[in-house]
Amino acid sequence: MQRIKNVLLIGSIFAYSALLLKEPFEVYWAYVIYLIFTPFYLMRFGIPRLPVFLFLPLLLIGLVYVTLEFNTYMLFFKIFIGYLACMVFYYWVLQDYQFDVTQIYRLYMKAAVIVAIIGFVQFVSFQVGFVRGYNYGWLFNKWGVVTGGFGMRLNSVFSEPAYYGATMAPAFFTSLYNWISRKPIYISKLMSALIIITYILTSSGVAYIGVMLSIVFLMINYGVIRYSLFFIPIIILSANWAYENVPDFRIRWDSTIDIYTSENIYSYDVHGSSFVLYNNNHVAWENFKRNPLFGTGLGSHSIAFDKYSLTNVEGAVQLEFNRADANSMFLRLMSETGLYGLTIMIVFLFRHWLSKKRSAQPEFWVISNSCLMVIVLYLLRQGHYFINGLPFFIWLYYFTSLRNRGVLRSNAAAEEERANTLNGDGQPAVLTP
Repeated sequence: MQRIKNVLLIGSIFAYSALLLKEPFEVYWAYVIYLIFTPFYLMRFGIPRLPVFLFLPLLLIGLVYVTLEFNTYMLFFKIFIGYLACMVFYYWVLQDYQFDVTQIYRLYMKAAVIVAIIGFVQFVSFQVGFVRGYNYGWLFNKWGVVTGGFGMRLNSVFSEPAYYGATMAPAFFTSLYNWISRKPIYISKLMSALIIITYILTSSGVAYIGVMLSIVFLMINYGVIRYSLFFIPIIILSANWAYENVPDFRIRWDSTIDIYTSENIYSYDVHGSSFVLYNNNHVAWENFKRNPLFGTGLGSHSIAFDKYSLTNVEGAVQLEFNRADANSMFLRLMSETGLYGLTIMIVFLFRHWLSKKRSAQPEFWVISNSCLMVIVLYLLRQGHYFINGLPFFIWLYYFTSLRNRGVLRSNAAAEEERANTLNGDGQPAVLTP
């Protein structure tokens, strides 16, 4: 029974390639898992105060801006209820496991290995022409074969390679750590190598940003100056290799540099994703300038898009992708929550980040940096607030920090107690009445 529960709860992070409903809004099969467990969690734990307390200001701000007609009730409550429900659900999940972050992360890593194996089978099947082995459209209704890269861009159980790059980023960081560490954690070096290989085979810009971030985080934790001679050449060589050998990466890189330097919004030579990010950056900034403190409320970016999109300019490129999620959670927070939301996010990330030096045990800083990876990638290139289990990683990041503080306090108290039992010569103290 416990194994089934583990599979369902951790599986909910990866169950976003199939839709139960498409209208009036998308209902993923992951939501079914939420619905199965919610009644039991509600009876067992009740409504947790922390998520509700955090979302109360967003509710008040959102209602104000709906009243001011910067947003609609439908758009606001669709995002507010969905986001709050997912945050509450994954809070319950961690509570169910007694906030044992190492146990929970071990389950995630085991699931990541299975996802990587499926991805590897997919890639090999494509090379040998076994259609059923690489095309999973027969199983997932929001899934497709993405060509490019090494023939096909590996996406395993995810609808897009970019989602693989984001959700598997923690597993990639941990796998990289396992290869430079004497003692691997959670999974073997062989399985770590498999995750690293499949991560590269996505040919995803998000994944390659994840590679760079992983190296940077490892440099910071092991010593920037001390290890720069080793890691910096790796970053340069990796970036150069990707630029020279992965056409998708090279095209997107060149297009992004080109549109941000030339501001040419009329040329269809620019890669679509580069224009989409640039356009949403423009929309978010225009909305932020007019509503800097609180934005215009959750779900309102699509309305801001209609007002400020560069596609409204005559002759401009007509690509309106990601009009709802801004293609970047940072841009979406800027647009929908203003300085209030951005400040909370930045303070949260810095306050709860664990370095190697501050960590009571190796697992804690590895989990912390792994979760930071996926959060940063969402801030950069994924705008959805709660798809693919993002709230899970947010809570895991937070409670890893709390667990680390608890262990440090316990260690300090034990050390103080031990010191109090010794005299100045290091001998047991003689107790006198």
